Amino acid sequence: MGRQNKKREDEALQPLPDRALAQRGAIICQLAMTQPGQPFPLNQFCNGSRQSPINIVSASASPDSNLTAFTFNNYSSRSAMNNIKNTGDTVKVTLASGVSISGGGLSEAYDSLQFHLHWGNGTSVPGSEHTVDGKRYPMELHIVNSKASFNGNTTLAVADSTGLAALGFFIEEMSGNATGQPASWHNLTSYLSQIPNSGDSASITPGFSLDDLLSDVDRTKYYRYLGSLTTPACNEAVVWTVFKEPIKVSRDVVCFHVMSVVTKRLNSASCS
Repeated sequence: MGRQNKKREDEALQPLPDRALAQRGAIICQLAMTQPGQPFPLNQFCNGSRQSPINIVSASASPDSNLTAFTFNNYSSRSAMNNIKNTGDTVKVTLASGVSISGGGLSEAYDSLQFHLHWGNGTSVPGSEHTVDGKRYPMELHIVNSKASFNGNTTLAVADSTGLAALGFFIEEMSGNATGQPASWHNLTSYLSQIPNSGDSASITPGFSLDDLLSDVDRTKYYRYLGSLTTPACNEAVVWTVFKEPIKVSRDVVCFHVMSVVTKRLNSASCS
C-alpha cells in the first residue's frame, strides 16, 4: 500500500547553499575519518562542497515547485522491519524488500533499505545531526534509500551524485507526563535491551509500521538539499530531505534509548 501526502507548495523548501554550512560538514567528516581504526583516506570527500550535516537557515530557504508530494510504498506494512542491530555507533533497523519512496522531486523511485538513529545524552545534551536555525533536537531518525534501478547495490549508489536519498526526522520530547508514547516507539525501544553490545542483533516481530513511527508528522513540509553521507567515507551522493515537524515521544522513550544501548559513546550515559 502506498501513502500519498498532499502537496503544499509553500512548505517544500530548498535551502540556499552556504559555505559555512559545508565547512561544518567537512569538519565532522574529518573528525570521523581520523578516529582510530578508520580505513578511509582522509579528505577523499571531506573537502567537498556538499558535506552533511548542515544547519538549515529557514530564512534562506525558498519554495521549489519541483518538490512534489512523496508516495510512501509499504510504509503501512506491519512486517516491514526485519532486524534491529547495535552497530557500535548507532542502532540500525533493516527493512524488508518492497518498501520504497517516490515523488518528492526525486528522479526515480528509491528502495528504502534501513533506518538508524543519532542521539546525544537524553534531553540534556541533544544529539541530532542537522540543526534548524541553530536548534539541535534530542534525536534524529534517518531512513536511507537507494535508487531502485541499482537493486540495492550501495556501491553503485555511493558512486552516483544522487544515488541515495535520506529522509531525516527530528525527535523531541512531547509535553506532559505521558509515558511509553507513542506505542510504536515504545515497541521499538523494547528491543534495545536485547542488543546491549556492539554487534548484537534481534529479529523484530511484526506488529507496528513505519507509518506508526512517523505518525503525526506532516510529510508535506520539508527542506531539500544535496549533501553527503554523515559517516565515512562521507560520499557526496545523498539527496537529503529534512522534515520540518519533529516526531514527538515521551521523555521515558528518549531516556530508555540512551540508557539501554551500550556503545563506545555511551558507556557512562545518563538522562536528565
